[in-house]
Amino acid sequence: MSELKKGQTIQTKGFKSVTVLERLGEGGQGIVYKVDFNGKPMALKWYFKSKLKNPEKFYDNIKNNIDHGKPTDAFLWPEDITEWVDGTFGYIMPLRPSQYGDFSKYLLAKSNFKSVRSLVNAALNIVEGFGALHRAGYNYQDLNDGNFFVNFETGDVLICDNDNVMGQGYSSGIAGKCRYMAPEVVLGKKPDKQTDRFSLAVVLFLLLLGNHPLEGKNTNPPCMTEELEKKYYGSDPVFIFDPINKDNSPIQGIHKSAIAKWPQYPQYIRDAFIKAFGSEQLRGQTPRLMEKEWLETFIRLRSEIIQCGCGIGHFADPTKGVSCKCGKRISIPAYLKFKKLNVPLYPTVNLYACHTISDSEDFKTVTAEVIVSKNNPGSIGVRNLSDITWYVTGADGKAIPKGKDEVVKIASGLTIDFGKNLTAEIVGN
Repeated sequence: MSELKKGQTIQTKGFKSVTVLERLGEGGQGIVYKVDFNGKPMALKWYFKSKLKNPEKFYDNIKNNIDHGKPTDAFLWPEDITEWVDGTFGYIMPLRPSQYGDFSKYLLAKSNFKSVRSLVNAALNIVEGFGALHRAGYNYQDLNDGNFFVNFETGDVLICDNDNVMGQGYSSGIAGKCRYMAPEVVLGKKPDKQTDRFSLAVVLFLLLLGNHPLEGKNTNPPCMTEELEKKYYGSDPVFIFDPINKDNSPIQGIHKSAIAKWPQYPQYIRDAFIKAFGSEQLRGQTPRLMEKEWLETFIRLRSEIIQCGCGIGHFADPTKGVSCKCGKRISIPAYLKFKKLNVPLYPTVNLYACHTISDSEDFKTVTAEVIVSKNNPGSIGVRNLSDITWYVTGADGKAIPKGKDEVVKIASGLTIDFGKNLTAEIVGN
């Protein structure tokens, strides 16, 4: 049975009924339907029998993933699996919420992010999701642009098509799309966490730069053949912004997005991609960038965004300020100098747990906000929103406690001790 009919009912292994309501779309492995799952609207992915190389093993793996549960709420994870029907089956997963769109539409310039902050939030959410997946003992194996639904207003991300997710050391038999595979997978190696991390770097580059990191002068033949794909993405890949090998540089008029955006990002972002797509990483000779490294990089990038009053956000050094496209020069009165990053201090800026709690990677929980004094609009301060008491030290060396909802008036030279040897200095510009 290749297709299901509207109104058709199927039973699941969890002893529940699934009734087909409508067809939502079709992919390489099967068809996705909207269904009534025991009284609740859900999605059912139903497989083409001809696409299952080892159907029993594939079935058992999905069932095992259901039993172990999703790594985080970011995954549209399988929740139940159907009984076999005519040699094939399907699995139940949540429907995509209406506020989420296809990441692939962003790559085709049919959708865009509300702000640079929401774009960086998307990068953070993608990295966090795959870090959780790997910590849970899985590898994704088939990572590509079709695996993400994005809320372009906020940067929240949902990760879909999780049926090829396998435990470490196992393979689903699905290697993925050539443009997203690690070079060694293109050449025949089985996927693992390291190859996942290469695919992750490709997705992040596409997200930030809008073009593929390996597609430049070398990869623009009159006709792309399977042999050439194997060469460009497998045996002889070259990063388009390789600082030494310029053979595959982006082409003016074709790779316009990457050419325009590359210089707009801070050097540490460019360095991260140069490292991720260095010759040794491309050949699998050096470990790929870990999710923790990407998180630290994007936390810094989001922290240092400077927002103009006209609404345009800038990736800029908070110690220097920036000129906006609207013609206004944006000067930041002060910034909070941490060991690894600087946070500009102006109204509407928030601090997160990853800033104020030692060793935290939580980039979502707001722990402080920059506010304007009601009685003196020229005076700004940092309000502690956490349950942790801070200690503020000035030139006199006296440490003053600041508990929840208390405000630190911004003044150059003050040092804030957030606890556990985590401190930051307020520096005036």
